Amino acid sequence: MSGNYAVEARNLIKVYKSGELEVQALRGLSVTVASGEMVALIGPSGSGKSTLLNILGGLDRATAGSISVMGSDLTQMNASQLVEFRRTTVGHVFQNMNLISTLTAAENVELPMAALGVKRQERRKRMEELIGVVGLKDRMDHKPGELSGGEQQRIALAAALANDPPLVLADEPTGELDTENAMIVVNYLAKVNKELGKTIIMVTHDPRVARAAGRILRIQDGVITTDVAPSEEAAPTQTSYTDMLKARIANIDGQLVNLDAEFRKGLITSDQFVERQTNLKKTREVLGEELHRLGVVH
Repeated sequence: MSGNYAVEARNLIKVYKSGELEVQALRGLSVTVASGEMVALIGPSGSGKSTLLNILGGLDRATAGSISVMGSDLTQMNASQLVEFRRTTVGHVFQNMNLISTLTAAENVELPMAALGVKRQERRKRMEELIGVVGLKDRMDHKPGELSGGEQQRIALAAALANDPPLVLADEPTGELDTENAMIVVNYLAKVNKELGKTIIMVTHDPRVARAAGRILRIQDGVITTDVAPSEEAAPTQTSYTDMLKARIANIDGQLVNLDAEFRKGLITSDQFVERQTNLKKTREVLGEELHRLGVVH
């Protein structure tokens, strides 16, 4: 691998066969990604984005071409070597989170380390560090069903980092989230990139999410057609994001006042009141922490 590249792919071709039908997902695609970069892959459905990500992550093989990831030549690896590569070199973050519903957030983050035989004490220490990185220490004993979509995805990111992989691949990590939670998750991805030095390649349909990356690659018909830096005039301003967060907090404050009035009038039970109030306050706390992280006093 030449230079300081985390990824170097040359003339990748990927053909899927179904009976006599052939679909060419990649058509001679070439790309390099430097170590420590955060890159967004955009393009229409069926353009080859997820196919490229799967090949980079060792989940699929190219039909032709060469690919090197973190100095390892994936084209020369056998099945067991690819399994080891996936465990130690790449962290995957998927759209559907891939968390195990019966395990707590802490146990989901510890699981990849347990698979590698990391001792319990060491697992626990790293798990607490990673859950701290994504800002969810107070939610570590909750199961996925007790977390919001945004919180689940942040735990999934912590789990992807469990074995300290140098490369993180995120396939539509904000696809199931609303705008507010999508921006919170992508800001944590950017934090992991900057503070932990991880190389991040992220597939997204959301232009706002893509602009958080340092480079945006557009894939069309199985090849990269453009490679640009996000233009400053197109980038979302911090002001617009912080205003959105403040407006959401104000809305929650209004809901809390209305909730209190409903309870006083006997329109809801005490159990309903406590449950709804708890959920609203937790959401408000997350939004407040995000404003604080941006340096905004509210």
